[in-house]
Amino acid sequence: MAEWLLTGRSSSFSSTRQPGQHRGTRAARQAGSRTMWTRCWLWPLVAMCTADFFRDEAERIMRDTPVIDGHNDLPWQLLDMFNNRLQDERANLSTLTGTHTNIPKLRAGFVGGQFWSVYTPCDTQNKDAVRRTLEQIDVVQRMCQMYPDTFVCVTSSEGIRNAFREGKVASLIGVEGGHSIDSSLGVLRALYQLGMRYLTLTHSCNTPWADNWLVDTGDSDAHSQGLSPFGQRVVKELNRLGVMIDLAHVSVATMKDALRLSRAPVIFSHSSAYSLCTSRRNVPDDVLQLVKETASLVMVNFYNNYVSCTNEATLFQVADHLDHIKKVAGAGAVGFGGDFDGVPRLPEGLEDVSKYPALIAELLRRNWTEAEVRGVLAGNLLRVFEAVEKDSSCSLVSLSTEQAPGGEGQDQSIPLPELLAPHWLLLRSVSPSAEWTLTGPMSKSCCEQCLALKDQFLSELF
Repeated sequence: MAEWLLTGRSSSFSSTRQPGQHRGTRAARQAGSRTMWTRCWLWPLVAMCTADFFRDEAERIMRDTPVIDGHNDLPWQLLDMFNNRLQDERANLSTLTGTHTNIPKLRAGFVGGQFWSVYTPCDTQNKDAVRRTLEQIDVVQRMCQMYPDTFVCVTSSEGIRNAFREGKVASLIGVEGGHSIDSSLGVLRALYQLGMRYLTLTHSCNTPWADNWLVDTGDSDAHSQGLSPFGQRVVKELNRLGVMIDLAHVSVATMKDALRLSRAPVIFSHSSAYSLCTSRRNVPDDVLQLVKETASLVMVNFYNNYVSCTNEATLFQVADHLDHIKKVAGAGAVGFGGDFDGVPRLPEGLEDVSKYPALIAELLRRNWTEAEVRGVLAGNLLRVFEAVEKDSSCSLVSLSTEQAPGGEGQDQSIPLPELLAPHWLLLRSVSPSAEWTLTGPMSKSCCEQCLALKDQFLSELF
């Protein structure tokens, strides 16, 4: 009916008249006028019916293929608002207010898979980052324990599919920042055992082995010019374990190093298109070409300042980013990484996690096929995850010396002077009577002093 209303014409109405052409009878002219005004009156109805059609189609598709979102910071909000006291009645996820995410909103948004961000700030680097990372992993696990009818913690692509069948939200852990492993492959492996299934190589700070996006803005000095040799070992170990490599927050040099080195596809868990918004947190077109070549994935961030490069943005501009990445890297390279509960401003029409159907309806309106929509909802992420799992050598009978559990490659770590030299460090004596604070970048001589202090501390301790 909508198509007929949009294309129907009256033979009695014409906007132009050739010289000498008979204008017709007064009745005919009145009929044409009525037709014009009827069409104008019906136009809002047509638009409304069309919008309802796309919304209905979106919800039909999403009932079978729910959203897998690559990045949600609800665990950080639970720390910030309630100090991780999930038993606090105000922290009830069924009634939680003041956040982008709660259980009713997840249901309304057809979210069936969520990578929960396990995040600790950069100022915990070389201090208590590991402990605080473990505490946030504990929050995710307790969410699954406290709301078993809604959340199920999973660690595999098959686990996600099973959660879909059960009508639950598959809950996975993404560790947001390489500083959480404290430059230790042992810590990396331990986090894998606790459920980490992607690692963001940096947050908004360099690690001793990888450069972050602020290097590209000039707000941070390059340290590794991408990945250091140890950073390359981190990438190889992530491949071996079957953990997805996340390149959100890293420098362009780090992006390119990781994309070229990784045996498996990688992800950008919450990044958008640099060509549409020139924030260095976004992915430039030459990197999108590498994404295409490696069958990798960009999960679009909804933060206004990464969508429009201003404080205001709309759902339609988010769809523009999806269109652009599809155009450059292919429909299989696109996903969603909304960054809900991790950003202060979200687009009009995407104010919380319940709004996903509106975005899917907009993609359908833009002539995305049903197969492409199912891909951006979940299929593309599942494809990458399965490729990472398949590439993992953990299940192989025969491993190289470097790959084998306990092998030489797994024992490697950054030497202490190399680890400390480019960073700031707070040293505390084991003696309560003294405290030393080093307040500048560490030089080689300063590191030698650190080692001497360490020997002194150990002699006092024993």
